[in-house]
Amino acid sequence: MRMDFHIQPNSGQANPVDKMPLLPTQRHLFDIPEDIAYFNCASNSPLLIESQKRLIGGIALKSHPWQIKPINFFKDAETIRTLAAGIFGSDADGYAVIPAASYGFSAAARAIEPHLQKGDVIVLMAEEFPSNVLTWKRIAQEKGILIRTVPVPPDGNWTQAIIDHLDEKVKVLSLSTCHWMYSAYVDIATIRKAAHANCICMVDATQTLGAMPFPLEESKPDFLIAAGYKWLMSPYGFGLMYVAPEWRNARPLEETWLARENAENFSTLADYSDTYLPGARRFDMGEKCISTILPGAIAALEQIQAWGVQRISNTLARINQQMAVRLASLGFRLADVQLRCPHLFGANLPVHYKGNLVNELSERNIYVSQRGRGIRFAPHLHVNEQDINRLLETIEELVKHNLSVNIR
Repeated sequence: MRMDFHIQPNSGQANPVDKMPLLPTQRHLFDIPEDIAYFNCASNSPLLIESQKRLIGGIALKSHPWQIKPINFFKDAETIRTLAAGIFGSDADGYAVIPAASYGFSAAARAIEPHLQKGDVIVLMAEEFPSNVLTWKRIAQEKGILIRTVPVPPDGNWTQAIIDHLDEKVKVLSLSTCHWMYSAYVDIATIRKAAHANCICMVDATQTLGAMPFPLEESKPDFLIAAGYKWLMSPYGFGLMYVAPEWRNARPLEETWLARENAENFSTLADYSDTYLPGARRFDMGEKCISTILPGAIAALEQIQAWGVQRISNTLARINQQMAVRLASLGFRLADVQLRCPHLFGANLPVHYKGNLVNELSERNIYVSQRGRGIRFAPHLHVNEQDINRLLETIEELVKHNLSVNIR
């Protein structure tokens, strides 16, 4: 049975909530062969063709260093700050360029560490990604901080489960906007309101930034961190960190000369400056200058801005909801739609299924991922109707075949 998903070019379909036109398939902007159906952007997104071109341009510049000017050491990072502020909110001065989520958490931890005391509590989510755990384990051991882990909620409602674990002892919340294993939505704004006023809020937005809106002003994170190789469609080695104004004078993780006043004047670099550049620039990674990576990230951010995060979210929500309905009819178990993120979802395998669905799909050039017993579906705008029908028809075939084999 085939299903019409209406995502062909110029479909003009409107979102049922706000009537914002959905985006047609954007496959022409990606280098994805026709026989590949890729639904695994929560693990790693494909690069845009334009990002490829600019990455090659960055390599070409490094190959001809005599063409490099002092301004090249700064302009790409400043372009990224401006784009990030325009897409995600707040001011350009609030964004730092980082190489990885682990770097962001280490930088944030160093900034807040002087404000932590023995007996303070840090709240984490169970089965969280390691980048959001390992830093806090070290601090807990060194400073006598207590880690309180919120267990996996049986009903899938992480927001309420986290709120239920809050009290006056909680000094730090270090949470994700989407649980990476369960594809579950976490309402940071609601949690923030439930926490006491002096609670420090760290947010890992790696699994949502660029694919669904984040209410920055309402959520008021002290630090917002995102690796770029997933929903920001950027190269490995690029990430973003937003720093709230009250933390922009904190101690950074590294002391890069590029973050100091008058750094653009190469003739006076030995006149060591004690003054940092304004905003979150002190938290930048050291070698952001003349990076062969940043041009590719700029192309990706420009495309996200052109599409609009809300339109991306609405389009992926429509695709995912229609896939979810079909999967539920085949015996997959899904969380209620209000507990899921719009751009990705997890579905537990039917109880009778004993095969390796991920491997069987990959043998047919269809790519998803598995976390526990759940299959994670994470498309982006490169998918088309052919991809979706191939995915669902193949899953139906495999599930029914597996059932008949088990019955025999």
